[in-house]
Amino acid sequence: MQGVFTGVNLPLQLESFQIIAALGIFDFIDGPFLDSAGWFYDKTGWFGIIILMALENAVAPLPSEVVMPMAGWKLILEEGLSVWFVILAGFVGAFGNLVGSLIAYWVGMKGGRPFLNRYGKYVLISKSDLDRGDKFFEKHGELTVFVARLIPLIRGVISFPAGVAGMNLWKFSIYSFIGALPWSIGLAWAGYKLGERWEDVAENLAPYELPIIGIVLLAIAWFVWHQVRELRSESAQSEPTGSD
Repeated sequence: MQGVFTGVNLPLQLESFQIIAALGIFDFIDGPFLDSAGWFYDKTGWFGIIILMALENAVAPLPSEVVMPMAGWKLILEEGLSVWFVILAGFVGAFGNLVGSLIAYWVGMKGGRPFLNRYGKYVLISKSDLDRGDKFFEKHGELTVFVARLIPLIRGVISFPAGVAGMNLWKFSIYSFIGALPWSIGLAWAGYKLGERWEDVAENLAPYELPIIGIVLLAIAWFVWHQVRELRSESAQSEPTGSD
């Protein structure tokens, strides 16, 4: 099967699973998660930022749009700390983001790549697709990772395909951190300024996330349609022709 991976398709396919999961836990985030997050920060303090941000980028769709604004309110404003601690919170959040990202990167490199090499054809990912992904991340990995850290939803899933493609670990780590830093600072500052109304941050960002979900799902649908059409075309060409 002729691969069509341009360096974007594989991340979009893998991203769909976390997007679906995120949609499924919205009720949890609005209910039990918010109820327990304040208690969690009371118990763990600033270390809780690292834990929650790592979870967002490793295994769980716990949005930083909730984690960091609450930290800005709960750990800084409510404690009577200066606004300059918002910058510190941003660095702590970016470090947590890096921890979780390295976990997902390692899983992609050690588990995802061998799995796709063996079973990728069953999910329409060919060896050619993987090779193109390697070349893409080798050439554009730094910019891709940096920009992805600034985009809701995509920021939490870019690590796995980067690991699958074997992107340089140091470059991945550096650009993940500097991409997550302004995002984390901005969200913490918003929570600091809004105080008890910190939940408004996630509510105001939600309308921008829906188009992203739509674009990703359309891209996945196009990829599947394109790959299935190629499979049918190759199958028809491989059928023996009758002799005259």
